[in-house]
Amino acid sequence: MKTRVIVVRHGESTFNVKRIIQGHHDESLLTEKGESQARQVGQLLSGTTIDGVYCSPLKRAARTAELITASLRGNNTPQKTDLLKEISLPLWEAMSFADVEQQYPAEYRAWRHQPNDLKMTIPQADGTSQEFYPVRAVWQQAGEFWQDLLSRHQGQTILVVAHSAINRALVGTAIGLGPEALNRMYQSNCGVSVLNFPGAWGERAQLESMNSTSHTGLTLPTLRQGFKGPRLLLVRHGETEWNRESRFQGQIDIPLNDNGRSQAAQAGEFLKAVPIDAAVSSSMMRPKETAEIILKQHSDVALAVTEGLWEIGHGQWEGKFEHEIKAGFPGLLEAWQTKPETVQMPDGENLQDVWDRAVKAWNEIVAQYENAETPQTILVVAHDAINKAILCYVTGLGPEAFWQFKQGNGAVSVIDYPDGLQSEPMLSSANITVHLSGSLFDTTAAGAL
Repeated sequence: MKTRVIVVRHGESTFNVKRIIQGHHDESLLTEKGESQARQVGQLLSGTTIDGVYCSPLKRAARTAELITASLRGNNTPQKTDLLKEISLPLWEAMSFADVEQQYPAEYRAWRHQPNDLKMTIPQADGTSQEFYPVRAVWQQAGEFWQDLLSRHQGQTILVVAHSAINRALVGTAIGLGPEALNRMYQSNCGVSVLNFPGAWGERAQLESMNSTSHTGLTLPTLRQGFKGPRLLLVRHGETEWNRESRFQGQIDIPLNDNGRSQAAQAGEFLKAVPIDAAVSSSMMRPKETAEIILKQHSDVALAVTEGLWEIGHGQWEGKFEHEIKAGFPGLLEAWQTKPETVQMPDGENLQDVWDRAVKAWNEIVAQYENAETPQTILVVAHDAINKAILCYVTGLGPEAFWQFKQGNGAVSVIDYPDGLQSEPMLSSANITVHLSGSLFDTTAAGAL
């Protein structure tokens, strides 16, 4: 029985507004906007049964947890734990980002580009000094938190309220990312993420969604300050009858069903106010029609199509149900569901084949729009396996992490490039489906690939 964990960053704080580094410093309080954001999270979760709440003891997170739980059913008094404190940055806390960049240029570059190597030399009372690696430390802290939580709450739904860096460490450790991936993920004020753990600590979690912000009035997370490269909106096609039936599709060109067209229209309405500069789709019917329906809200944008984004070729599995595959290909479906990187589809593709062409097509899209005068936003509509491969790639994971990402029909993910293709991409949101059902959780058909 899975353990579901809802992870929330605190609301906007006084130090956030002034662009001051917070860390363990505890003078920063929620702004009026931050308190409103916390209440909005409470409204979003008001219909969800929560079995326990944990929060950082720092004021900005503790107050956010207090405001959220006021809207929840039952007795959900937040339990404070130091394991959810923000990253410790002892030399920088209460300094502005601008001053830190000026006074600690080498360390600041490491923070932005090589966080695993960020080192602070801390003077000690006896005149000696001690070397401290803040990002490595917060990653270890996150792992300790998960180990403790999962030993206590198997099969339950838990709410966690903390901070930007520790939340990124929580997501990262859960899905198998190391401290070098700190800047490959984003956490907005009161952004909400959902993780599903299949068992005890040590088994990788599934990232059901990450950094959903529409409940706060932001359709998508705000583009980070200083980002000059393109923003890509990665969407999975709407539902087909074969998705609903859990029949493997692969490269059989199945069209959307009526629900799939409705999902595409809902995605279009969700993205209506988001400026879109270009659009690319797999040339198969289901993503192409999804893109065309979304672009009804952006009639000036032409749609390009590519075979590079076609769904995985399942070969002899295409058109079959799981029970037929189990009977006809003993052991292979179980391998696909547990070690997908090891499976060669009979007369079809393997994940490396999919990875190679998906990444090639993706990078070509990024390169095409990386040198624009202003950051471009590109809609990309594809398939379950393609999208999962892309999400693994942009976060720094390999094909073995394929099942760590959920992709619902009509879901929206956001990938930002700070400075084009040569810069490290940032996953700003993943698998946002709230526009389809009003729920934080992905309720779309599980479906086959």
